[in-house]
Amino acid sequence: GWCPLSPAGAQSTQIFVEPPWTPAVQWDWVTLTCQGLGTSGDTTWYKDGRSWGLERGDHFTVTRSGTYMCDRPGTGRSPAVKVLNERLVLQVPTQALLEGDTVTLRCRS
Repeated sequence: GWCPLSPAGAQSTQIFVEPPWTPAVQWDWVTLTCQGLGTSGDTTWYKDGRSWGLERGDHFTVTRSGTYMCDRPGTGRSPAVKVLNERLVLQVPTQALLEGDTVTLRCRS
């Protein structure tokens, strides 16, 4: 059979959210951590599509709502993470879910 080729051990840049709930809400003191190749000094953060430069390192606590991404040389830009400032939110765990999984939902205000 035919199978597409991909480099062994290929990685991509990822953002990890703590606490691990989605959507993330600003009043939870959300910490974003960027993981990919290179060192933390190589991390470029983006908020709402605009570069914040390199000064934040590989993690920081969010103080404003918005859409965040990070970039690491060699693995590129991460998927976007939205941090909301809503008064009422229904959250699910950030882990991958499959049909049939049991999941805990949180309704928070």
